[in-house]
Amino acid sequence: MYVQRFEEQLLRGVSVERPCGPEYVSRFERWDDLASVRRRPRRHFAAAELELYFPPELYPVVLHPLVAAKGDAVIRGLLLQRLYDYLEFTTELETLAVIPVATKVSRGRSGLLLPDRMMSDAYKIVTDEAWHAQFSHEFTCEIEAETRVPWSLRGACAPPAFLSRLDEIRARLPHGLRGAEGLLFAIVSETLISGMLSEIPRDNRLPLSVRKIIRDHAEDEGRHHVYFRSLLAHLWPALGSTEQAAIGPLIPKIIYAFLEPDYAQTARHLRDIGLSDEQVHQVVTESWPTGHVESGVAAAAAQLTRYLAEVGALRDKETYAAFEEFGLLQSASDAPDGALTRVAG
Repeated sequence: MYVQRFEEQLLRGVSVERPCGPEYVSRFERWDDLASVRRRPRRHFAAAELELYFPPELYPVVLHPLVAAKGDAVIRGLLLQRLYDYLEFTTELETLAVIPVATKVSRGRSGLLLPDRMMSDAYKIVTDEAWHAQFSHEFTCEIEAETRVPWSLRGACAPPAFLSRLDEIRARLPHGLRGAEGLLFAIVSETLISGMLSEIPRDNRLPLSVRKIIRDHAEDEGRHHVYFRSLLAHLWPALGSTEQAAIGPLIPKIIYAFLEPDYAQTARHLRDIGLSDEQVHQVVTESWPTGHVESGVAAAAAQLTRYLAEVGALRDKETYAAFEEFGLLQSASDAPDGALTRVAG
């Protein structure tokens, strides 16, 4: 089993038989001077600075009349649980999804023919992500100690939603291509998360320590964004046409696996404040109507969709149709060099 794990690649096959990707330009030359693990102090939570724990606009269930009627204390409690969820999601994402992929890349077991510098930089990403997971977990423990309010889902044994969603995607792939969904999910999450993190540090309603810890994370993820965009440019041309046709139509589901809200997690919090199952269903569906979720995911993923168009992923008709079905296609004017217009024709 251990030898098998050692030899296992993210993409099967002989990497040297796959085409080489474009030239790689590193963004990690000054990593020692810029990485939060090297230059930022460990952030400590201070309860005295509290106004809001999390932006309510980013957790719309707290704005629903059925929840608002419970009073300000309940709303503040739900926003605290949402902050816990966010921090624990960060820890789970890094340890379960990103670090395993970056480790395989760093050790030359991605299945791709990558430049030596690109593999070396992947080590730095592993270090960054381990620090993000660590400081998110430790910050959660500090908040619990300071507020004396535990994370209500601790010990619930419920995996984050992205894991079950990835399992479903993996099951739809040919056996020889299983593993590629993890590589693509890492690319998706690392190119999208920097945008997700950019707004929260500027929200002065939040505790300063919360804003600082998210800002530290965001600065590192800016470099990771560039790296994983480069990894996509190496991955897609290296796939054979049959592989592209198999995985391409599932990319929208991979995007949704990362961006779609964790409805079950929210439902557990809503039951904790005394809502019935019927009320929970009403709050969740009315807070995240399908059309609103689709437009939000499309907006968040617009830049990634352009990257996929640039590497030719949308030239496949089935892949293009899947992006269209999920509402992920932007106008031709938003795409680089009219790429979306070309693939549609």
